[in-house]
Amino acid sequence: MIELDRVGANAEEISAYLDADLQTEIAHGIEVSRLAGKLARELKMDTAFCHDVEVAGMLHDIGKLRASTYLYGRDDDTLNVEKMRYVRLHAGLGYEVVRDQGYPDRVCEMILHHHENYDGTGYPDNLVGENIPLGARILRVCDVFAALTSDRPYRKAFDSNTAVELLIEEVRHFDMKIFLPFQSIVHEEIMERAINRDEEDKLVH
Repeated sequence: MIELDRVGANAEEISAYLDADLQTEIAHGIEVSRLAGKLARELKMDTAFCHDVEVAGMLHDIGKLRASTYLYGRDDDTLNVEKMRYVRLHAGLGYEVVRDQGYPDRVCEMILHHHENYDGTGYPDNLVGENIPLGARILRVCDVFAALTSDRPYRKAFDSNTAVELLIEEVRHFDMKIFLPFQSIVHEEIMERAINRDEEDKLVH
């Protein structure tokens, strides 16, 4: 989430930050949805599951809209630890939003647990291994990769190869039965982009 730059920001400034953040989150959700659907199909999941994980991917961070109530307009003296605590609310808040809107239980559970780590160090429930819903395990790796490969206010996007290397450094957080096929998907996309660039270069020359 984008933090305010100074104390006492007025309503117009807060609105501008929220609008920019919303655009970022929508783009992020679209990419996570795309990757999650592709990965689910790679794992030979049925059509209904693939649809549900794509929906969950699109909506997985919707709880940040509610969490922003705790973040925006708070002064700069607020401890980063406290702000992190509010950010961590978004999985549960998102679960409440989609549940109240009547989304299937499977979609709701994916959203609730998309920040669980395979080694039990995630949140909100510190679930371990296959106790984490399969869809949430899929979203976890797609979410991190999509975040790494997009621009943030504090850094530029990493290229896909670097992002995968960073994921490998934290591989204990991911289900290897999901992570390895995900690597294959990323590799294929890198190769496709390289081929397309070569073809464009040939056309230019």
